[in-house]
Amino acid sequence: MKRNKKERQRELVLTIKENPFITDEDLAELFSVSVQTIRLDRLELSIPELRERIKNVAEKKFEDEVRSLPIDEVIGDIIDIELDQSAISILDIKKEHVFKRNRIARGHHLFAQANSLAVAVINDELALTAKSALQFKRSVHEGERVIAKAKVTRIDNEHGRTFVEVTSFVNNEPVFIGEFEMFRSNKNRGGNTDEAGN
Repeated sequence: MKRNKKERQRELVLTIKENPFITDEDLAELFSVSVQTIRLDRLELSIPELRERIKNVAEKKFEDEVRSLPIDEVIGDIIDIELDQSAISILDIKKEHVFKRNRIARGHHLFAQANSLAVAVINDELALTAKSALQFKRSVHEGERVIAKAKVTRIDNEHGRTFVEVTSFVNNEPVFIGEFEMFRSNKNRGGNTDEAGN
């Protein structure tokens, strides 16, 4: 059933409210209109583009939760975090992230996304990378969205170390795996937990 403009815009507002991370392309498909129509609808309704919506949600939700670095220093946009357990961030690969010649993302951007997520997930005011082991599984191209998922695998309070595994995906396909040994300060070494999130 074809909706009129007013109905479509009303439903558009509700859909975005329910899922702020939905893309213009997905919305166009959902409402059987062009991406251009969705963009015009958003402009009329003063709904910011996806990147801005992600940023707003992340800033409101995680500003007070991330302790180890300012939220705007995380590479990519955090969409979920549980300190000392897990975190997820999104990075849209744009022109500035790729080699001009072949439109393939420069490896340091994938590393920076994963590494800053490994820092952000630490429940401490100071978290630094002590050691890392990296695997690049396949090339990532301009226009692709990288979803990085961090999982704290072990906390060693005695030596002030936290071990974090970060796997980055494009459309559920792993493109990068990083294992990070993170240094944390003495402040939060209390408690006798050896394993996190188990």
